[in-house]
Amino acid sequence: MPTPESHRTSRPSMTTFLAQLTDLHIREPGRLTYRRIDTAQYLERTVQSVQALPQPPHALVITGDLTDFGRPAEYAHLRSLLAPLGTLPIYLLPGNHDDRDALRTAFPEHTWLRSEGFIQYAVDIGDLRLIALDTVVPGHSEGALCEERLQWLELQLTASEGRPVVIAMHHPPFETLIGHMDKIGLLQGAQALEDLVRRHPNVQRVICGHLHRSIQVAFGGTVAMTSPAPAHQVCLDLAPDAASAWTLEPPGFMLHALPHGGRLVSHAVASGQFDGPHPFWDADGRLID
Repeated sequence: MPTPESHRTSRPSMTTFLAQLTDLHIREPGRLTYRRIDTAQYLERTVQSVQALPQPPHALVITGDLTDFGRPAEYAHLRSLLAPLGTLPIYLLPGNHDDRDALRTAFPEHTWLRSEGFIQYAVDIGDLRLIALDTVVPGHSEGALCEERLQWLELQLTASEGRPVVIAMHHPPFETLIGHMDKIGLLQGAQALEDLVRRHPNVQRVICGHLHRSIQVAFGGTVAMTSPAPAHQVCLDLAPDAASAWTLEPPGFMLHALPHGGRLVSHAVASGQFDGPHPFWDADGRLID
């Protein structure tokens, strides 16, 4: 049987590929999320899908809710589930389900997690500058960007002037019209963030988690977006009083591609195994009828 790597093609010359996963909600081994979802099994499939991409990514960023309760055993399980990715650089962000200290303890070799305070950092991935922004309010589901975090971001953006930038964060800085999620969205600092992004036109994308869906909106002269999750998705119901509920719609993740000197292109990728690929054209170059 062919391995995932056996059908890969080479990366387009000078194109940077960044994969994004989010909202893994990993439990301790043998525990089900919401007593129904084996999120570990779904993450295993997603890792295999990342490995099977025709163009291997240069790095992976995971934008929060790495675990379900922020427990040490959950982070240990997460480590084992990500291990098959080998030497692929992995950048982690906390979500509202996470615990900063437990995350740092579980991944001590990830020096960019810092020893204390907010988990914020900036790293270079090919032509791309990834700036990770911490939106967590400990003990609360909603997110916030205080003055300290925004000032740090402004310093990073000033230092990155002229370089393509992607800002990664957990809570999306925009209304999604999914009422119960907007009540626990980024409740502080969203407008200040948009004003800041507008002053830095080299920001090519603001990528987020939290929503378990693919959602895009114009934001500060660029695009802000959320990603689907590897397991459960938040139900699509735009009624203001819609129930807080999840569904097992097809899982997925994002692949962001930056051609050298070009604009960032973001692709939603379904995770799992599917029939195909099959050709459109026959051996004589005719469209198959």
